[in-house]
Formats: sequence, C-alpha cells, structure tokens
Amino acid sequence: MGYIMAKHKKGFYEKYIKVPQDVILASLALVVLSPVLLVVALLVRTKLGAPVIFKQERAGKDGKPFYMYKFRTMSDARDDEGDLLPDEQRLDKFGSFLRSTSLDELPSLLNVVNTTCSLCGPRALYVRYINRYSAEQARRLEVRPGITGLAQINGRNAISWEKRFEYDVDYIDNITFLGDLKIMIQTVGKVWKREGITSATSATMEEFMGSEADKVTYE
Repeated sequence: MGYIMAKHKKGFYEKYIKVPQDVILASLALVVLSPVLLVVALLVRTKLGAPVIFKQERAGKDGKPFYMYKFRTMSDARDDEGDLLPDEQRLDKFGSFLRSTSLDELPSLLNVVNTTCSLCGPRALYVRYINRYSAEQARRLEVRPGITGLAQINGRNAISWEKRFEYDVDYIDNITFLGDLKIMIQTVGKVWKREGITSATSATMEEFMGSEADKVTYE
C-alpha cells in the first residue's frame, strides 16, 4: 500500500534545543571518553583485526540511508566454502563483552556530532526493513534515529519488534527535555546492569520480517 508520511510537528525543545544539545553533549563525551575509545580500538585491532570501526547502512529520518559507526565485535571466520559463519560463531567472548557493556556503540557518538543521529530517539534499523513497516510503525522515521530510546530502557532486544515500535511511536509523540534526560539516565543504569542485550532466539535481535498489519511502501 502507498503511504505519505505526515509531517512531524516539533515542539520548542525539539525545534530549537535538541540538535545543538546533542552535538555539544556528544562532542564532550568523545573528548572525555577518548582514553576509553583508544584502549578499545587497540584491543579490537589486536583481537579481531581490521577494520577497527565498521560502518553499516541504516535508515535515518524520512527513511534516508546513512552510515552508522560502531566498533567491530565479530571476526571474519568463514566456512570451507568461504561463506561467513553464523553470528553466534563469529561473536567471541571479547565481542560479547563489548556488546554487553555497549562499548561497541561509542563510535556512534560521531553520528550524533554530524547530526545524522540524536542521543535519544528510535534506534536506526536496516534500510531493508522500511517496506516491512505498517503505516504506524513507519512513523518511527519521522525523526532522527537515536543512540538510545524509550524501547532501549524498556527491554531493548529482549522485547518483541512490535513492542519496540510501540515505544518508538510513543517517544515521537512525547519528545521533551525531561523525557530525554530520563532516558539517558536510565540508559546508564541498563548498561551497567547489562540488561536486554540479546533476544530469546538470537545473539542480538532476530530479523524483522514485518507484522500482520499492512506494510508501507516507499518509492
């Protein structure tokens, strides 16, 4: 079915404060965490090889593709035919540690600095998912994606796709300074406790194949 995205109405905070606030906070975080970034980069290079940071195409605001940056967490181990092994076999203890502590996410602060992402918002997902969204789920593309969000503090990868998308839309309808502050504070707690890292059936989160609801088509 065809779908025309409704124009998202920004409040004062989102219109005038959120972007510069994100850029300033992310820039400060990169400076403060630079020793951690350096150590992790050296460990990744030693244990997993190059590239240390990999970029992956994701869907941004209005579905426009962009590259998200992360530390690599998987090896390039392949089978006898040269095909990459399943994620579970390429994700060793070191890679699992990076993911469970969210250290692999630190380079994504660069996406916040270049304004392709926000600190808070719906997580940026694969471009191929776009045409699998229902019209309601596609609303998550009305704003810039976030490094963390309402879904991440309410289960992260341990909840269903449908529930995650419900949280995403709820966030979009209620963007406030206090709401973002609460999400960032609770994210620190979730990362410290290492909650919701994996789903029940996958090393991270299983592929989103779409819901029973009507899908949206972008042309």
